[in-house]
Amino acid sequence: MATINEVQDEIIDEFEGFTDWMDKYQLIIDMGNAMPALDEKYKTPDNLIDGCQSRVWLQADYVDGKVEFQADSDAIIVKGIISMLVRVLNGRTPQEILDADLYFIDRIGLHEHLSPTRSNGLLAMVKKIMAYAVAFKATQG
Repeated sequence: MATINEVQDEIIDEFEGFTDWMDKYQLIIDMGNAMPALDEKYKTPDNLIDGCQSRVWLQADYVDGKVEFQADSDAIIVKGIISMLVRVLNGRTPQEILDADLYFIDRIGLHEHLSPTRSNGLLAMVKKIMAYAVAFKATQG
């Protein structure tokens, strides 16, 4: 399995082929569309991420010492953003997630091209992922 940073570098490489932000948005939308649909049973109030303008659900399960994420959103750009976070952090230990420096967000220029509300939403998604990692780490004993 590729490391967190190797996966981030893959994402950065995919974006480097585009100079126009309309093309980059299309890539983000395509990534979201490629993510498997989240089972309706996980679209619960508990899985909704607070602080997002659109609805974003994040399901996390702790399986064999690793965190398995599934996500969905009712907004196509947001779904693409959460799909990248899931791609980078899925199947990692809680400690790997907590230690991750999510540099790909800045390197692909995402921060500077998001509206303030979407930027807050991105921060809320990362916070929720980290909160799951903290909770699962605590259960390790």
